[in-house]
Amino acid sequence: MFDLIYPPDPAPVIPPLSIDNPFPRPVPGDEMVPIVEPSGIVVGQASRQYCHSGSKALHPVVHLHIINRFGKLYLQKRSMKKDLLPGRWDTAVGGHVDYGERLNEALVREAGEELGFYDFNPLYLCTYVYESKVEKELVNVFAAVGNFTLHPDHDEVSEGKYWDMDEIRKNFGKSLFTPNFEGEFTEIRKSLEVLL
Repeated sequence: MFDLIYPPDPAPVIPPLSIDNPFPRPVPGDEMVPIVEPSGIVVGQASRQYCHSGSKALHPVVHLHIINRFGKLYLQKRSMKKDLLPGRWDTAVGGHVDYGERLNEALVREAGEELGFYDFNPLYLCTYVYESKVEKELVNVFAAVGNFTLHPDHDEVSEGKYWDMDEIRKNFGKSLFTPNFEGEFTEIRKSLEVLL
């Protein structure tokens, strides 16, 4: 399985402090994320704010697709409080890896925060680079198969439900889903169906 490779000493904070640097030095409590090479080697750390500022600093995220035994895929509707794409349907679980975390640690933490979901065996599917206008992510995709009881945290997720896979595909291009989800679903749909 793919994972991050951290240096023995803490990686430098990016961007370096300078007169031209509009980002203040992180303070305790700031959410810091690793800055990585596509290979997973950690080369720095930066605030989440900096990574979403158009800096295009490559940072890792985790996605968990939850598929039930009836072949339906659980999706979450992003809270209206989200800074990116509020109100759109998206992967069941998705979030940033905190600096110092391994991918599986971030996956379990995010699943717990978003859905109260801890009892699952994640299957690694793939890793790819996703770039939008404001950020660049190293996306690590996992799946879990089973008939689970999920409890969305209504601060993070406004609602969640299981969707028929053909219903998902028929609603592409209607601004119902996040663009990242549409692209990812297209690439991994067959891999999800093989898990049934």
